Formats: sequence, structure tokens, C-alpha cells
Amino acid sequence: MHWWFPSNASSVGGQVDSLFYVILYITGAVFVLVEAALLVFLVRYRRRDGRRATYVEGSTKAEIIWTTIPAVILVSLALFSQPLWSKIKNTDTYPANADRIGVEAKQFEWRFTYPGPDGKLGTDDDFMKKDELHLVVNRDYVFELTSRDVVHDFFIPAFRIKQDAVPGMTIRVWVRPTVPGTYELACAELCGLGHYRMRAQVIVQTDSAYAAWLQSQGVAASSAPAPAATPTASEGTP
Repeated sequence: MHWWFPSNASSVGGQVDSLFYVILYITGAVFVLVEAALLVFLVRYRRRDGRRATYVEGSTKAEIIWTTIPAVILVSLALFSQPLWSKIKNTDTYPANADRIGVEAKQFEWRFTYPGPDGKLGTDDDFMKKDELHLVVNRDYVFELTSRDVVHDFFIPAFRIKQDAVPGMTIRVWVRPTVPGTYELACAELCGLGHYRMRAQVIVQTDSAYAAWLQSQGVAASSAPAPAATPTASEGTP
């Protein structure tokens, strides 16, 4: 763990961090080279007494080089990051057995809708919890993300998840938490005067702790998710 990152607590966090460092090292190297060249030119071609400025003809070769190199880097990064991006964002790859939770953003709170005893979201036995999201460790979840008023942003740093919530749209977000604990969910999009206090707790629990929490909410324990099955190589689970 580095000082600028919280501890990773999701199945894809390590890959996201690795991609971040690859991009950081490449852009950092380019930054150092460009700044070094700038300093060299500042010193070498500085104003001197008796020396007049001269016109320098453009170089097609130089223009091709400084255009081609960034283009190759960008295309390479796009190809390198595509598998991870697809795993996180492509809804067709989400696990079929993932639990669904409704997430509604509004000024200035988060509302989470859980399936009731029937285990299905969008039925009469659903129940809602405000600013408190409970999950089971090592379970797959798909959040049905909506917004009631303006654009908000669903950001859980420990999970490496950041997704806009847009009015009139339902956006699906997948995650598999891997470490029990309490994490912060924040709105990362300026959404009004109360934006600073639009926060929620994400509580990742064991199966037994989650079942006990359900009972404390007056929900039948039978709605607690079953232990996750170990995916096989043929399932293609992200």
C-alpha cells in the first residue's frame, strides 16, 4: 500500500492499481524528459549580447516523430487496459448469480434498496436503508445505480469504484468485496451546497454477521445470500 491509496478491498483493486502505476511511470518519464529538454533550451538559447534571433524552418521529420510516439503510447495503453476495463464495465461479463442492490442518489444522501425474503429486487418485500450499505465478503454484487435529481458520483475508494449516477438512467456496477471492514462511500461529483456531506458507510461482513443484521432489520434470515461458489475457469467470472 502507498500513502496516496487506501487499502484495496475488492477483487479488481490490485489490477486497477497496477494499471495506474504503468500509466504513472510512462507519463512521469515523459514529463521528466520534456522538462529536461525545456531547461536545456532555456540555457542554450538564452538571450546574449550581440546575438540576434533567427528564424528556424519547421521540421517535418521532427513533427512526425513527436506525433507518432504519443500516438503509439496511447494506443498501447488502450489495448493494455481494455481487458480490465471490460471486466469492470461490460455488463455482459457480470456474474449471473450476483446479488442486486438498488442505489438511489439524491441531494444529499444515498438510499440502498435490498431484496426481501424472496431474494428479488423490485418486489413488495424490498426494504430500504439510508447512508448505510451492508455487503457480504467474497460475494458478487451488481448495483442498480440511479439519481433522483442531478448528476452524482458513486465512489468507493477502497473498492476502486467510481461511476456517475445520471438522472433518467439506470447504470449497473459490479463489485466483489474481499476484506471485511467499514469503508467510505462519497459523492465525487459537485451536486449542490450539501455535496460535502453526501457520504455513506459501506460495511463488509461475514455471512453470519450479515444474517444477524438482516434479523435486526426485521427481515427473514432466509434472504441472506448463500456462500459464493468457487468459479471455474470456464465460467469466465470477472
